[in-house]
Amino acid sequence: MNMASTGILLFIFTVLYISAGNAKKDFINVQCKTENVGQYGQQSLLECVIQTGKDVTDAQILVVTWKKQGDEGPLLVFNRGVTKHQPGFSFAEPSWNNRNMNVSLLITSTAVVHKGVYTCVVMTDSGDGSKSTSLEVTAKYNVPTIQSTPKSITPNTDCTLTCESNGGYPKGQLRWFDQDNKDWTKSSKMETKLTESGLFHLSSKLSLLRGSVFSKYTCVVFNASGGKEDEATFEVLKEPETREGVPKGSASKIVAPLVVIGSLITGLLIALLFYRRRSKQTRRHSTAPLMGDHQGVCTNESDAEEGGHQEMDTKCRDSLA
Repeated sequence: MNMASTGILLFIFTVLYISAGNAKKDFINVQCKTENVGQYGQQSLLECVIQTGKDVTDAQILVVTWKKQGDEGPLLVFNRGVTKHQPGFSFAEPSWNNRNMNVSLLITSTAVVHKGVYTCVVMTDSGDGSKSTSLEVTAKYNVPTIQSTPKSITPNTDCTLTCESNGGYPKGQLRWFDQDNKDWTKSSKMETKLTESGLFHLSSKLSLLRGSVFSKYTCVVFNASGGKEDEATFEVLKEPETREGVPKGSASKIVAPLVVIGSLITGLLIALLFYRRRSKQTRRHSTAPLMGDHQGVCTNESDAEEGGHQEMDTKCRDSLA
């Protein structure tokens, strides 16, 4: 006969025995913590101790049975010196013996399936008793991650932000906040998925239209009790700007025509300066002597002026005569 069958028979016998009554049952009282909380992947302790009456001394435990509601067989059975248990379950104290009144159950690695109601039944040489206790399982959500579609966005881009967090239990919530801590959760859509491990995977999408995009968005994951567990922040890229605050793309469209216009103006100025110089040189050549090859010819008025208005020389007067 295997442990499950033996445990079931023993558990039924123990319950019937206690229910039928025992003259010394008032001398034994099993006290258990009503509610227990276990962290996923860690040890969980279901605390139960046996309290004896004043008239009871040196009581010895004959039978201890731990069973989870809904399971077929017991998780742990001690019967007259022999302990049998399923993997992952044991007495809380490794050196436990039949005179140890601490009959607490230790779960080695807590999983979601361990959530439920447990019953501890005890038989001693001084009386019997039983008590039930419950276990709630919690798991902390991982740090959220945020992805954007498209990958690079600016305030003038239509985009979608997707926030994800997994590994939590019970079902939590993802909420969105902008740079001013304004709640945008109502504009998002959240989905939950139960994984094979019994933990939840949360996903939330926030769609943003161009012109309504802030510089920063924060995704916060809350547990089932409403407590904040962790968060992630996504920063929107700023549009490239010139020193005057004009976008570089617009600046390039403005600068290119200006360069062309500037070049044309420069060319016109150079041509104008060249024309004026040529015109000046032409006027100078037009002031050459008007009297032919004649020796002793008088200079014109300009020559006289250039000579500092000196009197005409003798040759000049003679020629005029």
